[in-house]
Amino acid sequence: MPHRHHGIAVSARLNWLRRRVLARGNAIGFLFLATLIGALAGGVVSGVSLASHLLHSLLYGVSFAAGLSGAGLARGPALVLVPVLGGLLTAVLIHLRRRRGSIVDPIEANALYGGRMSLTDSIWVTLQNLASNGFGLSAGLEAAYTQLSSGLASKLGLKLKLRREDMRVLVGCGSAGAIAAAFGAPLTGAFYAFELIIGTYSSISLAPVIAASIVGMLVSRALSGKTFEIEIGHIGAITAADLLPALLLGGISAGLGILVMIGVVRTERFASASGIPSWLRPTIGGALVGAIALITPQVLSSGHGAMHFNLENDVVWTMLLLLFALKAASSALTIGSGFRGGLFFASLLLGALIGKSFAIPMEWLLPGMLSSAALAVIGMSAFGVAVIGGPLAMTFLALEVTGEFPIAVLVLAASITSSMVVRQTFGYSFSTWRFHLRGETIRSAHDVGWIRNLTVDRLMRRDLRTARVGMSPEQFREAFPLGSTQRVIVADDVGRYAAMVQVAEIHADAGAADPRPALSDFFHQQQDVLLPGMNARQAAGLFEASRSEALAVVSDRVERRVVGLLSEAHTLRRYSEELDKQRRNIIGSAE
Repeated sequence: MPHRHHGIAVSARLNWLRRRVLARGNAIGFLFLATLIGALAGGVVSGVSLASHLLHSLLYGVSFAAGLSGAGLARGPALVLVPVLGGLLTAVLIHLRRRRGSIVDPIEANALYGGRMSLTDSIWVTLQNLASNGFGLSAGLEAAYTQLSSGLASKLGLKLKLRREDMRVLVGCGSAGAIAAAFGAPLTGAFYAFELIIGTYSSISLAPVIAASIVGMLVSRALSGKTFEIEIGHIGAITAADLLPALLLGGISAGLGILVMIGVVRTERFASASGIPSWLRPTIGGALVGAIALITPQVLSSGHGAMHFNLENDVVWTMLLLLFALKAASSALTIGSGFRGGLFFASLLLGALIGKSFAIPMEWLLPGMLSSAALAVIGMSAFGVAVIGGPLAMTFLALEVTGEFPIAVLVLAASITSSMVVRQTFGYSFSTWRFHLRGETIRSAHDVGWIRNLTVDRLMRRDLRTARVGMSPEQFREAFPLGSTQRVIVADDVGRYAAMVQVAEIHADAGAADPRPALSDFFHQQQDVLLPGMNARQAAGLFEASRSEALAVVSDRVERRVVGLLSEAHTLRRYSEELDKQRRNIIGSAE
């Protein structure tokens, strides 16, 4: 009984909060909620990062503050054994969750489900990501950061019964706070949310997303005291000549980024087609990554230590390119064999390696133009755009981690070049391409879920006028006088759809010199039917293809049992209304 009273009290408080503080249009109340989500995201990043460092310290014996990939580990059996143990743990975690559906990430949640995510699934993602990153597999923790932070935001939004657009923005606040906390870069976190999670920028989302980013960074800095910084030295005034290597590096990064994405997916397909049991694939993948780590431990984990080591020291060209190839292969094996994780920081490391490699021939051709560290930052951002997306987010990342404003111009030029090349030649980022491989058509987090919810089943009329197939035209005219209805659906004795007939056409035939003897002579749209699960866009396409003003809705294509009728005019009107509603939500107009 006490538990019941406590639950009622909590529900009452939430209802009061929703009515008073978070009422529709209350920007101050929503800003407060976004700030809370930012604080939670900062705590999530610090907690997950702490767990990962503890695992690295326990399993590899590195100091707590050292990055695993830059710790200079001795070659030995542990480099292979620990990733194998991570594979076994991953297999156990996957098996424990096997009976559930696929996990929805923040991009998919905002694109299709109005920001609805499962907090339980987000916790599973975090555990699986720790089983990969914490055991040294070549995957970053950004997937866990954004998934869990956005999952908490979605859970709170559902409890408060927020409207769809507010839910989407709140999920974006969770991801913004997480990325800002991870890199100590609030502008990066905010524009990561705008470009990749919310899918658009608007005045109503600016304040809450920025607030979540700033608070997430401050909370994480207070708890862990760590920031991601790169020293590149002073950069003077930018000239047109400086833009040329940046544009070229952007194109190179785009091409290599596409190859890395294809490599990851082909590795995954090869693992599926190999006949190896799914529970054994992570273990084998862990062994292969461990074998690569025997060549260089810099491929382990996300790569923060390797990033600093290679940017702060003179490394020969061949070693940079070798590390690029080995890191790309390790990331492909990690993700392709079933480990949970992302390519966010891996793409930054790969881009930095390409940028620093690019600096060597550039120094031969144009001595003293740009430092190798500056080109590494440009390559880091351009490669991140190719794989992750978000040219503005990556530009702000370069600005915030270096503190040098002039480099932002070069990074923006390289990032836009990379984005254009990938969009024109490949069409997807890594996240959206994986949706494409699953059969989804989404290319960003733009809200397209509403059109899926606007189904034929919701739009159709159920008060049908039907006639039997065996009726004669005379019987039909008697049953359906002129003016009683415009069209009638013809069905057989068990309700199976046969055709559509026009009442006016049959009555007009009565005065003809040679009237048609059978009702079947008036049949139209015998094959053109709608299904209840079709959305409004699909229905509109079928109306156009069949050149019909109305179509019957049948249960399925086998039984063809008549369940409703839908007109083109009603479909287009409802579709237009929903489009206008979405436009108002985006620009913040009053409803």
